[in-house]
Amino acid sequence: MKVKRFGVSLEENLLGRLDRLVEEKQFPNRSQAIRFLINKYIVEEKWESDDEVAGAIVLVYNHHKRDLQNKSTEVQHNYHDLILSVQHVHLNHDNCLETIAVKGSAKRLRALADKLISIKGIKHGELVMSTHE
Repeated sequence: MKVKRFGVSLEENLLGRLDRLVEEKQFPNRSQAIRFLINKYIVEEKWESDDEVAGAIVLVYNHHKRDLQNKSTEVQHNYHDLILSVQHVHLNHDNCLETIAVKGSAKRLRALADKLISIKGIKHGELVMSTHE
């Protein structure tokens, strides 16, 4: 892919915020930070327009919670066409982390994530979406 160079004019306070982003995220330069921000915008735009996206649903839960795994499996079976893989990790004696790789319309991925996260006993859950291109 060919790189094009261009100049950018920014107010001093906005440039300062960009430089803080470069430092916080440890980007090698401002150009990489601008690429990151543009790509982030494009992904968020895809979420809003309900385009096909890829992502992961991360769940942390106590596996001793009665019927939680059965409910989670039932929800996942109802959305089987979106699920690419599931990874289950034992964090300690009581707690598990599950990472569910997903791909599909942003709206359906949100619905799946909401159903899983709302299961009684889920301690934490989050959907992370990205582009698959």
